[in-house]
Amino acid sequence: MAFPLGAIYVIALFGNGIIISTIKSESSLHIPMYYFLCMLAFADMGLTLCTLPSMLGIFWFNYKYITFDGCLIQMYFIHTFSAIESGVLVAMAIDRVIAIWSPLRYGTILTNAVVCKIGILILSRAVCVVFPVPFLIKRLPFYRSNILSHSFCLHQDVMRLACASTRVNSLYGLIAVIFTKGSDSLSILLSYVFILRTVMAIASGEGRMKALNTCVSHICAVLIFYVPLIGVSVIHRFGKHLSPLTHALMANAYLLVPPVLNPIVYTVKTKEIRKKIIQIFVRTKITTEG
Repeated sequence: MAFPLGAIYVIALFGNGIIISTIKSESSLHIPMYYFLCMLAFADMGLTLCTLPSMLGIFWFNYKYITFDGCLIQMYFIHTFSAIESGVLVAMAIDRVIAIWSPLRYGTILTNAVVCKIGILILSRAVCVVFPVPFLIKRLPFYRSNILSHSFCLHQDVMRLACASTRVNSLYGLIAVIFTKGSDSLSILLSYVFILRTVMAIASGEGRMKALNTCVSHICAVLIFYVPLIGVSVIHRFGKHLSPLTHALMANAYLLVPPVLNPIVYTVKTKEIRKKIIQIFVRTKITTEG
């Protein structure tokens, strides 16, 4: 798995880096929709960089150790960036609601100041909600099995190794998930109910298709994020009889699929990003030939 994993990390970092640089350099993309896409790319890069050292350490160098404090730090950042990504997907859903419901007032409602405040709110919520988790883990005694079932540290995985009651940790973890991903998924669902009602009120079929087409990329991003998340949650809860390989593959998919597929989806749907990638490859080819 060493070389496929290396390729996955290269694709994730390169793809999200291209999105960020394109949005920064292209003035035509300086609108709320692409600002939120830039936030999503930052969150994906954060998730990728959180898992990169331990994953490549295991599969490239057979280094299978991590300090307890290092594990807590990795766990904190993984869950924080995951909560940020979930929040950004909600912001993108609201962006689509406003764009379809009131296109003429889109620029006056979602100003740069409003987008900045939304970004700060998403970041603050993620940081504050996840902040107690490492401290709740650190108070627990660990003196038996210390082998994790994944290539990185997740809250559920570390918690199960404790030699004391983890009721408080489980309860807080449940509250945190409901407050972040639970409320976010409900908000996205309600947003699309409103979008569908608005689109159905458009008289022409062409207008309806045009409006729905603007949501395709976001719907793909939501599915890419939530399907692996639901899968890993179900396996942790009901799949105790499954092989360790199944648990490891689902956890890897949960963290690696969104950073790899999101850039591909938005590259296919965004002409400016496609142009940027073509320019990079053309420059590389000219340099190589020269």
